[in-house]
Amino acid sequence: MALDPDDPRPPYVQVANALRAAILTKTFSPGDRLPSRNELAKKYNVAPMTVQNALRELREEGLIVSRQGSGVFVRERTERPIGLRPHIERAFEQPNVTIDFAGFSGETLHGVIQEPLDKIRIGRLTPESIHVRLLLPDPTQPMTIPCQADDLADSPEFRKRANEIMRRHTLAIVDSVEELGSLGLVKTISAEIRVHRAAPLFKLYLINNEDAFFGFYPVREHVITLGSTPRAIYDLMGKDAILFHHSVTDDNTSTGSQYVEQARDWFESMWSTVSTEFVR
Repeated sequence: MALDPDDPRPPYVQVANALRAAILTKTFSPGDRLPSRNELAKKYNVAPMTVQNALRELREEGLIVSRQGSGVFVRERTERPIGLRPHIERAFEQPNVTIDFAGFSGETLHGVIQEPLDKIRIGRLTPESIHVRLLLPDPTQPMTIPCQADDLADSPEFRKRANEIMRRHTLAIVDSVEELGSLGLVKTISAEIRVHRAAPLFKLYLINNEDAFFGFYPVREHVITLGSTPRAIYDLMGKDAILFHHSVTDDNTSTGSQYVEQARDWFESMWSTVSTEFVR
């Protein structure tokens, strides 16, 4: 089933739309495993990378989840959650952009922030300032969660793996933002990372001090090969977190403003008291 060659949308968007329709119309039911990436590539006559980008869109919408070693599955709850990506993109249309993130690795933020940064590079977006702060758990310190499944003990091997993932995504964000300043594309730039010792049980995004996105990390048991040994770990599943949106512009209620204000106060208190500078 090839895509429509006259459709002006990118191929990955067309594939994502086709899969989304199949999920929402229950062609793929909650809990069903989707065909493999190669099978979908053959079905839609596209490259596997195109399918991967389409699946990324559906994953960020909360329609699907990935299980390591098992494949991609339709989420048990297929209600459309709030999408982070369009709010991030709209934030970069403002003259002054601020993004504060607290969570485990910054992987999701790394994914959604790349497109607006690319638009700045080609001149389609022209903010005057960008300020990004990332507040993360210190992977060099013992953790209560994630932990080993058999005895709930800290796993130095897992923390080493988590540190590599965290560094890859967060430093890529920092480097991309700082590059815009060095190229003279954005007048004022700052991108900072700080770490703390608290267990990362939720993720929080504060966007332009007007919107807050909050979601709890589900804890799941799964097997990870650390070194050469498979190990059962209780892990935080960031891609399974449903985000709840609160805004200072919420109609007919003051709850949104109160939530954003409290989230800002919490972030500032963590940032200024118990966090320390991340060593690159």
